[in-house]
Amino acid sequence: MAAWLSASLAAFALALLAWPYDASSQGGPPMPVVTVAAPLARRIVQWDEFTGRFEAVQRVEVRPRVSGYIAQIHFADGAVVSKGDPLFTIDPRPYEIAVEQARADVMRTQAQVRQAAVDFARAEELVKTATTTARDLDQRRATLEVDRAQEMSAEASLRNAELNLEWTRVVAPISGRISDRRVDVGNLVSGAGDATLLTTIVSLDPIHFVFEGSEADYIRYARLNASGQRQSSRIAHNPVQVRLADEAEWTHTGSMNFVDNEVNAHSGTIRGRAVFDNRDYFFAPGTFGRLRLFGGYQDVLLVPDAAIVSDQAQKILYTVSSDNKVTPKAITAAGIALGLRAVTGGLAPNDRVIIGGLANPFVRPGAAVQPQPGEIKAVESAPAAPEAPDVRPPAVTISTQPKPAGKPAAN
Repeated sequence: MAAWLSASLAAFALALLAWPYDASSQGGPPMPVVTVAAPLARRIVQWDEFTGRFEAVQRVEVRPRVSGYIAQIHFADGAVVSKGDPLFTIDPRPYEIAVEQARADVMRTQAQVRQAAVDFARAEELVKTATTTARDLDQRRATLEVDRAQEMSAEASLRNAELNLEWTRVVAPISGRISDRRVDVGNLVSGAGDATLLTTIVSLDPIHFVFEGSEADYIRYARLNASGQRQSSRIAHNPVQVRLADEAEWTHTGSMNFVDNEVNAHSGTIRGRAVFDNRDYFFAPGTFGRLRLFGGYQDVLLVPDAAIVSDQAQKILYTVSSDNKVTPKAITAAGIALGLRAVTGGLAPNDRVIIGGLANPFVRPGAAVQPQPGEIKAVESAPAAPEAPDVRPPAVTISTQPKPAGKPAAN
């Protein structure tokens, strides 16, 4: 009996050793299941983002050219005015009197010229008969010339008086939106060298957007221009878009129209400027906004934004190695294209990126996982950026992550 029992126990032990081991059935953690996929390779149009503000194409301080008392004001504060619209009227009566005096001087000198011309003609006839002397003829000729000069001077004084009278009517020098009045009816204003400020006018359509660009990005754009990948904004109206502080989409489209001629040696920046239509007067000078500028083309890899893990200052993607181990990769992330995050460095096209299962706490560097094939899909209906210059055929568009204010590109 004892021998039979010993044989039975030995057989049972051998059976246990031969039975497949399941860690989960014994209370151990199961091997995590993750979804993996290769990143999408695309050629993108890059859009660089910068901070700037709108500026009026023209800004004029309205000052009088003549002195006097304000008699009338013809505009409402903050209104839109057109070039030539009357703004202020300075009491014209002293200038009307000056015009009449100047006109009288002209009439007097004209009469003197006529009389001098008659006297000179008579002297010419008399000198032929020796009735008068040559000296008398010369004197009458000189008198005629002096009277003619006085006539010219009087006519110039009349024109000046008429001009001063015209300037008592202060008109808008440009079209745009006017500020508030700085003087009221009855105020004495000066038209001398220290002329009184009456108001200001800023033009509205079109409108400029001004920003500062970094020296590094300026050099990058210059190299792109030299290689034929992107024309300089000095010679091409490269497209730009602007959005305001409360806007999520890039709905306002314009173009570059100026890059300054030097880099500021103190700040290391260079000034750039774009121009926008403003027919509805929506943009106001001084308003801040974000601008994105066509920055060339770039080959990138696209992954879901949710697959990227932030580790302090680094961006990390978890990939699965050939032995099914989790391998972290530090990447260089750019902007969003086709609803996916663009990766410009640190990732290979054949890497198996973990796009599902990252919430499992056992999915960590070095852990063994069970990969399941998945697919990264682009969002083809993602909002499109404006058409880029036809330098190389673009595939999709991208907008870079925001850069620190004061260090944007400007070429």
